[in-house]
Amino acid sequence: MVSENLKQVRENIEAACKRAGRDPKEVLLVAVSKTKPVLLIEEAIEAGQEVFGENKVQEMCDKMEVLPDHLKWHMIGHLQRNKVKYIAGKVELIHSVDSLRLAKQISDEAQKLSIEIPVLLEVNVAREESKFGFFTEEVEDACRAISVMPGICVKGLMTSAPFVENAEDNRKYFKKLYELAVDIQSKNIDNISMRELSMGMTGDYVVAVEEGATIVRVGTGIFGSR
Repeated sequence: MVSENLKQVRENIEAACKRAGRDPKEVLLVAVSKTKPVLLIEEAIEAGQEVFGENKVQEMCDKMEVLPDHLKWHMIGHLQRNKVKYIAGKVELIHSVDSLRLAKQISDEAQKLSIEIPVLLEVNVAREESKFGFFTEEVEDACRAISVMPGICVKGLMTSAPFVENAEDNRKYFKKLYELAVDIQSKNIDNISMRELSMGMTGDYVVAVEEGATIVRVGTGIFGSR
């Protein structure tokens, strides 16, 4: 089941890239394994999936202990400042930096370990009250503030678009995030890159890829509903 789903998702990404004139190698598929049992994750690993996303620190750490070392883990959920120390140096990428205070905490932990921690800034493009993240007009200032913090390196932006019946409804938000990234890249701020755009989930990742996503986060589309 999981391997068939993975194959389908990969094919959908490839087709979307073709339509947009992009190279499928530009798009990283993160399998969202939050709340999923280790058994299902192992099925995905057998089908060649190596990158997984979790949104709770404890759950991620527990899974890291029992699953193979070669896997890459992404923190995609809201991250509390007091939990940063548990994942510093263990995750490939933190997608959800939604405040300067969190960025500062990540910088502090990185310095303690003498490492650099790659992050994305979370942007609340649709301005939903239920979501975390910077508003679009705050992102440039946030980038400038974070650019001088040692040990934290901004690699791009992330957004969670609204939950919609029709994926097309979210196209405008993906477009907006892409345009924002292009705008900030043109400012040439030190230590700030806009190479990665993490946008698109099970319901709308195809549209996100058409609009320039370099990372998509797919859970239900791979593991089925809870």
